[in-house]
Amino acid sequence: MKLEIWFEFASTYSYLSVSRIEELLNGTQIDLAWRPFLLGPIFRGRGLDTSPFIIDSIKGAYMWRDMERCCKKYGLPFVRPPIFPMNGLSAARIMTAALSETWSGDFARLVFAAQFGCGADISDEAVLRRVLEDCDVTPDEWFAKAKQSLTKSKLREATEQARTLGIFGAPSFLVGDELFWGDDRLEDAIALAHVL
Repeated sequence: MKLEIWFEFASTYSYLSVSRIEELLNGTQIDLAWRPFLLGPIFRGRGLDTSPFIIDSIKGAYMWRDMERCCKKYGLPFVRPPIFPMNGLSAARIMTAALSETWSGDFARLVFAAQFGCGADISDEAVLRRVLEDCDVTPDEWFAKAKQSLTKSKLREATEQARTLGIFGAPSFLVGDELFWGDDRLEDAIALAHVL
């Protein structure tokens, strides 16, 4: 069975799931499919001009405290980045271009770790260059691929597919036709994938 993880690089809770999912799937017969997409267009389609955590300051304050608790629980570093939501477009395009590469999962984890583990600005090309170097690949090659029209259109198509699937937040998990939303539903998605 295939488990799809739909994630947005600006998403706090996606950091938790992307950091944990491969370890949780070790030793299983579940195939993991990475699905980067952009939440901005989906939010705008729902009449929101930014993250619900910005629009509702009470919800936002809760989220940051919850992130501190969850990161402590999972043993993940956490630094609140100075900008939220961060512009993850370049990272999403690189990830989209690299989906068939064996290091794509490492790239996703390292981008999230840079942002929410170190407080780095992932819209900064220098930050993404270091991540790509840590993946043992040539940054210039992947920046060039990220800028290709085909890559851009694939990311737009993925975002539209997310909208069609009824995805309204990240992370979301798809197992067959069953959709789960939120890091706290990752284990439920895995449990369903086990029995299908």
